[in-house]
Amino acid sequence: MKTYFNKMRGSRYRRGDVDWRDACWSWLGAFAGMSAVAWLSEQWLDVHLLVVGSFGATSVLIYAAPASPFAQPRNVVLGSMLSAVIGVACFQWLGATAMAVALAVSLSVLAMQLTETVHPPGAASALIAVIGGPEVHALGWLFPLVPIGLGCTVMLLVAILVNNLARHRRYPLHW
Repeated sequence: MKTYFNKMRGSRYRRGDVDWRDACWSWLGAFAGMSAVAWLSEQWLDVHLLVVGSFGATSVLIYAAPASPFAQPRNVVLGSMLSAVIGVACFQWLGATAMAVALAVSLSVLAMQLTETVHPPGAASALIAVIGGPEVHALGWLFPLVPIGLGCTVMLLVAILVNNLARHRRYPLHW
């Protein structure tokens, strides 16, 4: 019987390849990770500012597809933070404009590719930095650290714990 990681290494993910145990481990990780981020946000910041939309997509990668190269810690943290820095710079330079949106996303894709830190939710972090509204804009250059860096780190710690509790999973595959 193929293990979860052997299936993930293949070029295709066919219907029926994931069993209910894998789905339950993925659910547990996503629930625990987002609960930790939301709790920390409520207790520490007294708002839900630590919870950003890109964390939903990050959860899919680190809990449901932990063998993906996009789900490895370096990609998650550096790809997201680098993209957030680019997004903040675009907002500072151009405001919440269509040009800032286009530049933030495209430059974050370019930067992640050049630094080999591709993490698709990173582009969402860049986008959020531009269109996130007054609470996000008020954070300014802090946005890449809190919520992005801190939130990614918390979710990664949960991913390391949960994914390694399952005998058939190992995470991360590399740092």
